[in-house]
Amino acid sequence: MSVLIIGGSGFVGSRLISELDNIKCENLDKNKSPFYPKITTIGNITNFNEIKISESISSVVLLAAEHRDDVSPISLYYDVNVEGTKNVLKAMDLAGVKNLIFTSSVAIYGLNKINPDEDHVEDSFNHYGKSKWEAELVIKQWYENDPKNKSVTILRPTVIFGERNRGNVYNLLKQISSGRFIMIGKGVNKKSMAYVGNIVAFISNRLEVSQDGYYVFNYADKPDFSMNELTQVIEKKLNIKLTKLKIPYLFGMIGGYCFDIVSFIFRKKTLISSVRVKKFCATTQYNASKVNNVFNPPFTLKEGLNRTLDNEFVNPKQDDILFFSE
Repeated sequence: MSVLIIGGSGFVGSRLISELDNIKCENLDKNKSPFYPKITTIGNITNFNEIKISESISSVVLLAAEHRDDVSPISLYYDVNVEGTKNVLKAMDLAGVKNLIFTSSVAIYGLNKINPDEDHVEDSFNHYGKSKWEAELVIKQWYENDPKNKSVTILRPTVIFGERNRGNVYNLLKQISSGRFIMIGKGVNKKSMAYVGNIVAFISNRLEVSQDGYYVFNYADKPDFSMNELTQVIEKKLNIKLTKLKIPYLFGMIGGYCFDIVSFIFRKKTLISSVRVKKFCATTQYNASKVNNVFNPPFTLKEGLNRTLDNEFVNPKQDDILFFSE
């Protein structure tokens, strides 16, 4: 088996390559790989001519995506996530590759849904979720046009965290670890989360299984923590005590809008925004029973959090080559 990972220079891709010890890998990414430069080819999926798939490749893992909250212009979401996916599928057809693993997102469901499973209707609240849903439709059409011997796995992970990541979860953990964290809202809203070690283990599992057919899986490590429970785990691990003061949701949103205005006036991105306050206070809980029936993750959610806290705050690794942002 030989696998092409598209977008393998980032957080999830670098971890995935490190786990695929017995599988030959190639990496295609618009950025250099800090860990695997020898197997990396520079290419952007928005340019079909830059997508090179060798005859030895049997599977493609498509991780490349435009996913930050503050992407500008908005058209980039669709250029990369939709048109880029079309380019990859076209290149796969030319190379005769019929096995695809695609990372979509639970963002397609929208916010404050009641534990949606894979059959829940799409109701994206942002362009990232909408573009990921459009990409899924493109892939489904590609599969249905000629399903013979094809294997497609659509993975819809919730927010992914782990060592070396510098995304939204890390920013939250850093703020809590400082001891100056103040909860916005009541803190009873539950958050589904996914540890990167489990995500890459599942992708590796799907590569090994390689079943013909079309499969869709939500991914979240269970049980879900409420924001209050999450802060308690972190308090215990880091031996800190946080204030019990809580900011009402309305005041939190007003503060978020104020930061939006500052960001607009000074043309500078800020860590706080109305969108991030809204996402923080929302219930983002997803049904992952389908994946739990076919896969046993190597780490519990609490173990993943503790490993991340150890690496980032208890015994921080100063020799890491690169930190990855979402």
